[in-house]
This record gives sequence, structure tokens and C-alpha cells, in this order.
Amino acid sequence: MKPIWIVDDDQSIRFVLEKALLREHLPTRSFSNPRDVLTALSTAADDEGPQILVSDIRMPGGSGLDLLEKVKAKHPGLPVIIMTAFSDLDSAVSAFQGGAFEYLPKPFDLPKAVELIRRAVEESQREEVAEERMAESPEMLGQAPAMQDVFRAIGRLSQSNVTVMITGESGSGKELVARALHKHSPRADGPFVAINTAAIPKDLLESELFGHERGAFTGAQTMRRGRFEQADGGTLFLDEIGDMPFELQTRLLRVLSDGHFYRVGGHSAVKSNVRVIAATHQNLEQRVKDGVFREDLFHRLNVIRLRLPALRERKEDVAMLTRHFLQQSAKQLGVEPKRISDSALTWLEGFAFPGNVRQLENICHWLTVMAPAQVIERKDLPPEVSLGRAETGEPLVAKPVLTAAPEAQLKDVPLDAHAQAPASHESEDLSHVLARAAAAHGPLEGWEAELETEAVALLGSGQPEVWDTLTRRFESRLILAALANTKGRRIEAAQKLGIGRNTITRKIQELGLE
Repeated sequence: MKPIWIVDDDQSIRFVLEKALLREHLPTRSFSNPRDVLTALSTAADDEGPQILVSDIRMPGGSGLDLLEKVKAKHPGLPVIIMTAFSDLDSAVSAFQGGAFEYLPKPFDLPKAVELIRRAVEESQREEVAEERMAESPEMLGQAPAMQDVFRAIGRLSQSNVTVMITGESGSGKELVARALHKHSPRADGPFVAINTAAIPKDLLESELFGHERGAFTGAQTMRRGRFEQADGGTLFLDEIGDMPFELQTRLLRVLSDGHFYRVGGHSAVKSNVRVIAATHQNLEQRVKDGVFREDLFHRLNVIRLRLPALRERKEDVAMLTRHFLQQSAKQLGVEPKRISDSALTWLEGFAFPGNVRQLENICHWLTVMAPAQVIERKDLPPEVSLGRAETGEPLVAKPVLTAAPEAQLKDVPLDAHAQAPASHESEDLSHVLARAAAAHGPLEGWEAELETEAVALLGSGQPEVWDTLTRRFESRLILAALANTKGRRIEAAQKLGIGRNTITRKIQELGLE
């Protein structure tokens, strides 16, 4: 294992950290100023550099923040922990903005400092493995069996020009599969042209596909080549083919049958040398039965069918894809790539992802911009994920907050049939709502039933700020239980709860648990 580099002008700090880390079998190397660190970094081989850099913020001959900036410029993936006095907390904010892994306030509790450094080491080692895997990864990522089936199919089709139909939910990556089929085909040197037939107005789609002659319609000032001509010698990807207008399906069938078509307003046939790959999220067999999709076109397109699994069917790929998209987003934005904690990954893996891989990519972009620290914790996840049911993978639907007239909104709240409602003229309606909820979901038991009973009673009594009242009580008991479990060790309690160290400290202060 590579050593942990400690940078501090105070010899006692260096000595204490060295001894504590060596007891944990963590090798160290110490420096008294940033200048020596930069010199050592410039001459060290890849396997001789630091695993983690722990640096003071104020030292003679250089600032820890300046050192952080220079180190990150040359070694963007190196976790850096900044040590700072309480009076330097503004500088700690600057450290986070500069890409620091975490800051360690002085004077620090030695076991907590070691725990923080060990967590940084574990994160660093995980990221190294993930980066190695991504470096070896092809243009598509996936270890799940369903994705491996897709990869094998692409391999079998690599020397073929056969028409392929890709099915799968929106956002599952159908265009990536089409591009991979093209890249590994005999037509790889030709163009890859994609068109979403659902995104183009019906009256323009024909011209987009087949082109038009000058004067074919108002505004056609020049002759225009359509997508079939643009893709000549290559591959044409027709996305959302199930939404193609019925009358255009006939023209498409003719092109697929004899390889010829006419531009809009044209009289001379144009020869087409194009491989067609189609994709849809719809059930084309059902659309054929409904009479909105031609059966002969369906059979012409459906020579080879590839089904792309939804992301919820390949949860083992979520971690790999998340790290890939975080790296990608950081590169696009020109910032330091963020890491993600195990608790946040576990929560993500339990989310249903109705928008599939595209939604995960958007979430990673959001996290790159919005997450406050370099390590993404579960509390940093966006609302649509943080409200998700990790145990079922189904997202919760956000419920309206009950205000002065709770009875008007109770139809949206799943309640137990045994909960007690206040005696009023709305009691009968409430009992029906509770009965329906119990029939649909089953009666609640244990603490959930007690919580529900308490909530209904408070709402019925007209007490204000019911949400805040119950939330404070819930958080207090949860934090106290975690602290009791860890014998008062806050960082360990925060890790067990899946929240950040700063969060548990703030909550303890807000809730008066000191």
C-alpha cells in the first residue's frame, strides 16, 4: 500500500499522526512544508506517490490551500484532507471548493482523525479499482447477465448487415446499442445517422427521411438530401419507430424491400445502400393488432430483435454507471470528479429509475453541480431519489403537506383503518379512507401504527407544524439510539445512520441533544 503523506510544520502533530497510523498498519511519510511535498510529488513514481495527503492549512513557506490547488492540478484523483483550526473554518469551505476530501478541525480527537483517514484510504482504493475497470470498459458498460447477453448478440452480429430491432424502455440506451452495432459492423467506416421519428412533426418527417427537390413545397428553395442519402454506405438508426405515421410506413417498407425511394417532389428513383436499425419502447405486436402499425413492415424490421433491459433489472450495474457518469460530468464541467459513499450507492441501487440510464446520468450531473462535498452522501441525493423506497426500488409519490383542512386531502395519504379520527362531520369519510387504505396495503403494525395514530390525533387537534414536531421527535430518538450503539462516537454513529459527520453535529445542536 502507498503511504499517507502528512504535511505540518508542527513536529508534534506529525509525530502523533505517524504513531497512530502505524499502529493501524498504515505507512506514512512526513513533510514540514508544502515546497518539499511538491518536489517529492514531481520525482515520485506512480507506485511511490501518496495514497492520501493530509495537510495543515497554515504553514511557513506556503498555504495548505495553495498546495491543494497545485496537487489537484497534477493528481486530480488524490484525496486531500485539510487540517484547520476552528478559526479557519472559512478556509475549510474554500478547501471543499478546491476539491478537498474532508477537513479535520484542530485540536482533533486522534481516533476520529485515524477513522477519517482510513475512510479516505478506503474511498481511494475503491476509486482506483473503479477507474481501472472503466479504463478497460468498452463504449457500453454492464456486468449484469442481461447486458452480457446484449454484448454477445452485438458480437454475433458484428459481420452482418442484417436489419435489427432494438426494444426497451425510454432512456435505457437503445441508441448506444445501435452505435455499437454500427461500430462493430462491416459499415463502420460509413456514416451513422440517427433520427427520432417521434420528435419530428408529421408533415416534415417525410422530407427529413427522403429529402426533397427544389420547389417541392413552400420554402423548399434548394434540393435537400434526406437521412437515407446521408447514411449511404453506413447505418440509419430509426428511433421510436412505433410512432411513425401510418402513411410513411408504406414508403419505408418500399425502401427496405427494393432499396429505392423518391425525394419529395422528385421523379427519379434514388438508390439506397443503408443498413436500418430500428428501436421502440412500445409493444409493436399490439400496435399491429390495433391497426396503427403495418404488419408487413413489422416483419421486415423484426429480423433480429434485441431487448435492452431496464436499469432496475440490472442493479449490479448502477455503481459502475454512477462512477462513470460522475467522471463524465466532471470532465464536461471542468471540475474535480466526486466520489460516492457506499450508503448513497446502496440507496441508488434501490431506486426504480423510471427514466433508466438517462435518469441516472442526469442525477450524476446534478450531483456534480449540487453536492456540497467531494464525497456524495445519501443526504446529498436529489429529492426524487431520497424519497424512493430502497427496500422495493419503487419511488414514492410526494404527498401534499396537510394544512388547515386535512380532511380535504386525506384521500392522498395511506392511513390504517384502526387509526382514531377526531369526532366531526368528516369522521365517516375518514373511516372510509382508512378502510380503503387498509384493504389496499394491509394494516400497519408496531411503531408505524403508533406514529400514524399520533399523527392523526395531532392533525385532528389543530396543532400547528405537525410535520416539524414529529420529525424532531423521530430524529432525536434515532440519533440518540445511534449514539448509544456507538458509545457516543459521533462519526461512527453518522456512518451507521448513513448521514454525514457535519449533519449529525448540526442535528445534535438543533435538537438540543448536547
